[in-house]
Order: sequence, then structure tokens, then C-alpha cells
Amino acid sequence: MLIYTKTGDKGSTSLAGGQRIKKNNLRIESYGTSDELNSFIGLAISFGTDTLTTSYLTQIQNQIFDLGADLSILPEDQVKFKLQKFDDSYTKSLEDMIDTITDKLDPLKEFILPGGAQTSSYLHACRTICRRAERQVITLAEAETNINPNCIKYLNRLSDLLFVLARYENHVKNIPEPKWRQTKVS
Repeated sequence: MLIYTKTGDKGSTSLAGGQRIKKNNLRIESYGTSDELNSFIGLAISFGTDTLTTSYLTQIQNQIFDLGADLSILPEDQVKFKLQKFDDSYTKSLEDMIDTITDKLDPLKEFILPGGAQTSSYLHACRTICRRAERQVITLAEAETNINPNCIKYLNRLSDLLFVLARYENHVKNIPEPKWRQTKVS
């Protein structure tokens, strides 16, 4: 398989169905940001996340590929390529993970800052990338009428999961969560 094809040298790329579009198209930005998120999740794992966190994040990495596939193909090509439907079961799997992790944590009584363990910090970075991907998919859905609403719902829930996993990483590593303290300016 050739890595370089030179077909994108003038700023366009192909969707999964073969249609050529500009690389800065909202659709490309949307699934490109989900790819960036996936890379940062891999980075978080590489710094030694807890076994349960690693298990969840590995599942999520595969789900993000499914999300990207959904965003990279036009609806008229979905049937032709027989892709698995990106349905509500993806979001439900995240909700189950959130419930499992939340049961292991103390209730959150104040705002926390991103930080603590290195793995926690990376997961907070993942959370912010996820929120950006969510905003981009929302913008895409406003511009195109046939964007799967489950993609937005999934990204919304995924950012919640990344938040609780960041908290969990501090918990299992016995590192206190940095607390927000309002700045007093004189």
C-alpha cells in the first residue's frame, strides 16, 4: 500500500465514498479532530493508565474509528458500503463506563483544575479535544442536514467519561485533585 498518493497535493481529499472535497471542509475537520482525540487517548495510555482505564480507552479508540467512518461517508453511500450504524448503543456503552467509574470516586463537591497525575492531565486534554470535536460536528450538522445525531450525543457523553476517568486516574494513583480557588485581585 502506497502511503503517498499525491492526490491531496492541491488541498483536497476523498471521502469514504470517493467524493473529492477540500481538506478544510467541516466534515474533514470533524473527523480529523476525532482522529486527533484518538491520538491523544493513545498518548494517555502510553503513560501508564490504570488497567480499567486502559481497557475503557482501548474500547473508545475503536469506537472513535467507527465515529470517524460515520462522518466520512455520505448517507447515500452508507448502504453501499454496509457500515455498522453508529447508533445509540455507543453512547450507552459510555454511560455504563461512567456509572462504573463514578461508583469508585468520592462525590465532587467543588470545581477541580486539570492536573494531578500525568495520565489525568492527558485525559483532561483529551476531554477538551473531545469538546472541540463535538462543537465541530454540531456546526457540521447545522450546515448539512444528514449528519447522524448519535455522533453529537456520543461526543458529549465521551467528554463526560474522559472527565471521570481523569478523576479516577488521580484516585488510583493517590494524587489529590487540584482544586479551583477563585483569584482575589486587589
